[in-house]
Amino acid sequence: MRLPKAASVLCAVILALLILSFSIALPILFRPFYYIQIKTLDLPERTGWSEEVIREAYDQVLDYCVLGKPFGTGQLAWSESGYSHFADVRGLFLLDFWVLGITAALCALLLVLRLWKKWVFRPLLGHGPGFWAGVCTGGVILVVAGLAALDFNRAFVVFHAIFFPGKDNWIFDENTDQIIQVMPKEFFCNCAILIGVALLTCCTVLILADLIRRKRA
Repeated sequence: MRLPKAASVLCAVILALLILSFSIALPILFRPFYYIQIKTLDLPERTGWSEEVIREAYDQVLDYCVLGKPFGTGQLAWSESGYSHFADVRGLFLLDFWVLGITAALCALLLVLRLWKKWVFRPLLGHGPGFWAGVCTGGVILVVAGLAALDFNRAFVVFHAIFFPGKDNWIFDENTDQIIQVMPKEFFCNCAILIGVALLTCCTVLILADLIRRKRA
């Protein structure tokens, strides 16, 4: 059964959202990514706190943002303003998880229907939905990465202005919200790099899979 081109466009959008939400979830859910940086960024030396204290603070923040546990930063000080920012962050994390779960379920359903009902997605300019999901998403991330590489500090400010409009509670005072001392900008820059590498890897796989399929056809 050959589906209309609108179905191919919808499939490409679903795939794009899946790889985007998956890439964003990686540094959030894979905590060893942060643990490694405790030493590589010399956080104990820079802050005067032990690795155990730093890990405890990070784990409590992530437990709140991801699992909904009571908010805390271990032995580090925090303010109501800092807490309100992490409440906003938790909302964005949950949104990403919902998108990831829904798009993963839809992709699984589409795969089952394609095998069971023999669904065939019509090509768009000679390529399947996976190709266009990879090209479009990869192209956007390369542009964003290029702009961020020119001035990461500016990109950091613009990011918060977009996702936390009208708020300034993301500007932490390191004396009242000490968690910011163990989550420096270098850590967020590395998170952005991990997201970009994961996303571009997924895009490359989708593009190559489409090209191999066309060659075999």
